[in-house]
Amino acid sequence: MPKRMQGKLAVVIPCFKVKTTILEVIKSIGPEVSKIYIVDDACPDGTGAHVKKYARDKRVTILTNEKNLGVGGAVLLGYKQAIEDKYEIVIKLDGDAQMDGRDIPRLIRPIQEGLADYVKGNRFDTLESLEQMPRVRIFGNAALSFLSKFSSGYWNITDPTNGFTAIHRSVLKDLPLGKVNKGYFFESDMLFRLSVMKAVVQDMPMHSRYGDEKSNLKIRRVLPYFLRRHFVNFHKRVFYTYYLREINIASLELPIGLVSLLSGLVYGFDKLMESFDGQVTTSGEVMLGAVPIILGIQLLLAFISYDITNMPKIARQSQVADA
Repeated sequence: MPKRMQGKLAVVIPCFKVKTTILEVIKSIGPEVSKIYIVDDACPDGTGAHVKKYARDKRVTILTNEKNLGVGGAVLLGYKQAIEDKYEIVIKLDGDAQMDGRDIPRLIRPIQEGLADYVKGNRFDTLESLEQMPRVRIFGNAALSFLSKFSSGYWNITDPTNGFTAIHRSVLKDLPLGKVNKGYFFESDMLFRLSVMKAVVQDMPMHSRYGDEKSNLKIRRVLPYFLRRHFVNFHKRVFYTYYLREINIASLELPIGLVSLLSGLVYGFDKLMESFDGQVTTSGEVMLGAVPIILGIQLLLAFISYDITNMPKIARQSQVADA
């Protein structure tokens, strides 16, 4: 068992239209945290000014974006400040009070014990959590979780858009923060970037509290965008992992499987069209279409199986010396 390490903790809270809940969120953060960065993302409600006026917590520092950059842009500003201030573990907590700051000790435990580099909340772990979640969010998050598994390679991770996260400093400072998506795709893009770095990621089961607030994330509006971004990230990850970084059996299974499946489908469709014109398809021709399809499916399943076993297992923080 790796030794449990101690280090200074910082919390980053991106703020946009959370004026009514932000003080409650700050109060929920326990004494284990040394610094709380409130990032006012050009909030029209003046959340930063509200916190400055009414918050009595001396740990609070207010950061401001002059222009609204999105949740990712706000978090990245807090991340950069936390790196500069040399905090060991940086927690990201939303300002809408759907997450309980009292769960922070559980969230950071795998990082403290050297078992993970990045830990995120998972609202899908129990049926009780799902019962509280609006139905449209259940469907949307289930679809996004499936896409995220392909694009990130973290097949054990669910609820990729969950905003309750913690990351170790040694990993955070090596991330290409300038390339991370600044909008609602931020959390999903973080998983992709962490996968390329071979960082170990874990889920932490959690409950969410849903009130009367309206989510800024509209599933119907963002799903096509998320689908496109996951498609791009999947190809980037596969190229880097299986062709640029190293060549292995999966590097052969994927292209051969795709070519075999597509050739079988094209041949089979051509013979199907001929049968509509009255031409008789022989058993040999059927086999010429069926065998490549079966072989292609088997090879693609083998690639996915290899990809699942290829997930990082040793935390990067234990291999990289922090400056």
